[in-house]
Amino acid sequence: MYLHIKHLLFIGLLLISSLAIAQKNDAIIQTAQVQEALARGAIIWDVRDEKSYLEGHIPGAINIGDAGNTLRDANKEDYIATAKIQAIFNQAGLDINKDIVVYGSRGNPYAYFGLYTINYFGGKQAQIYHDGIDAWKLAGLPLQKDRATLPAVSVVLVPQPQLVVSNEEMLKLAQSKSVQIIDARTPDEFSGKDVRAIRGGHIPNAVNIPFEENWQDPATSIKLSKKQVADNSGMTLKSQADLKKLYSGLDPNQETVVYCQSGVRASETATVLKNLGFKKVKVYDSSWLGWGNNLKAQVSDETFLNVGALNAKMAAMQNKINQLEEALKAKSN
Repeated sequence: MYLHIKHLLFIGLLLISSLAIAQKNDAIIQTAQVQEALARGAIIWDVRDEKSYLEGHIPGAINIGDAGNTLRDANKEDYIATAKIQAIFNQAGLDINKDIVVYGSRGNPYAYFGLYTINYFGGKQAQIYHDGIDAWKLAGLPLQKDRATLPAVSVVLVPQPQLVVSNEEMLKLAQSKSVQIIDARTPDEFSGKDVRAIRGGHIPNAVNIPFEENWQDPATSIKLSKKQVADNSGMTLKSQADLKKLYSGLDPNQETVVYCQSGVRASETATVLKNLGFKKVKVYDSSWLGWGNNLKAQVSDETFLNVGALNAKMAAMQNKINQLEEALKAKSN
């Protein structure tokens, strides 16, 4: 009887431990939790470009350059070969099997892309620091400017296809009324006004909730470009209550697929949904590039890319650049 009780207690502890890891994975954390992660020896991954990283990063954070450029093919916007990613991660000491915190600048979806990448290749203990380096600086915490390094590792990356939706699967899911589809792109992309593939428009029955809507001020990027705000504080996530309201039209227990242009913005929304308690969330990996370029896929609000008009605009832009260069030469002489 005593052994039996001990056995049950042991199983219970294992279940609690597993649950803790599951809850920690994909968690959106705050500055104090990043400090706790540092104290326990977690790997801190800064996904920004090298220049930004060397201007100041969280002490001990490693960097492989701009994650979006380093890990993806620039033309296809798909992952480079798994063997190459494995070599990059191993050389950097980025062991996906360990406790990891990913960050960039506040609200940057490429930090979420980094988190998504770790999960896709088998990691199960990764968290995201949404407010990133901006919140760290605001808290007056120390910065490191020289490169931090970790010992190289030898870890085999194993893609987890069950975590994402392929083009073939999406064609089937789009016909199913039991699946919720979220388009995380801009309203202009959704409506077909902004064409970024052979065709513009959206997947039939998709709901358009731009990923910026997760922020306290969705217009922050536009305001920054127009110098209407001094910083990116508006990119901080909305409160849990406001986020639940934003997605109140969706069922947390129903299968949910999120897509954007190439899966980056979608990864931010997908993580937010998981933190809200949505149980079956996947990213359509190829996203609009996969769907819009597949002429067999049905498109709502379908528009086609006018290559001739695009070339004309590019030629006009080049002419303006040439004129500016000539004007600068004339001034210098």
